[in-house]
Amino acid sequence: MIQQVLRKIGPLQEEIVNHKLYNNIQNPSDLQRFMEHHIFAVWDFMSLLKALQIKLTGTTLPWVPVGDPEIRYLINEIVLAEETDLDIDGKRRSHFEMYLNAMADAGASTKEIDSFIEKINQGQPWYQAVVNLDLSESVRAFLHFTFSVIDSNEPHKIAAAFTFGREDLIPQMFTSIILSIQRKFPQENLTGFHHYFQRHIELDDDTHGPLALKMIQELCGDDPQKWEEVTQTALEALSYRKRLWDGVLAEIQLA
Repeated sequence: MIQQVLRKIGPLQEEIVNHKLYNNIQNPSDLQRFMEHHIFAVWDFMSLLKALQIKLTGTTLPWVPVGDPEIRYLINEIVLAEETDLDIDGKRRSHFEMYLNAMADAGASTKEIDSFIEKINQGQPWYQAVVNLDLSESVRAFLHFTFSVIDSNEPHKIAAAFTFGREDLIPQMFTSIILSIQRKFPQENLTGFHHYFQRHIELDDDTHGPLALKMIQELCGDDPQKWEEVTQTALEALSYRKRLWDGVLAEIQLA
């Protein structure tokens, strides 16, 4: 069944891997625009992951074992890497914090994402925190889709957005991005940027991607309705990723 899903979503994945955005990042200003959009996808990835952790592992008190131990291992393994990986200086950081540091190195503004995180820390729901931010429609739509999947409270759908919209896609997509950036900016101080992308490529391609596919198999089993819902969620997740990249490209071309 996994192979059937991959065949159906393959053409859309190819569009994203070969998106025109990457070759249109021609100068530092273009790269800054890209990062200022992409940071919100870096952030909401963690919400997808945490939704899976809440649903599929023991996170309440008193503790009891929850679900399949293999799935628990997968989720906790990914959380460990995403929240406490080693940055370029050998210090523990979340990948989100690594990306913020990379933005600072590249001269990208963190004003909107900093304001967003501050509002959330003050207790505002994410959808209120985003209201007065200067964000593109494509970023807002991307966030709304992610949280509509989370709010479904259906683990197989959350896992579909996480796996096919992120983990299974990232190695190829990030390889395309990083190769283009390296050609355009060979002398720039983008070591943090490169480290972030390389870590995701390594982790998702070698470990997290295959484990995430196994998670989908375990969650869906032989239920044809769940497999259909997984396919539909995956297609929607990829469509919103393409829409996000289209939005960044449009801003770069208008600048």
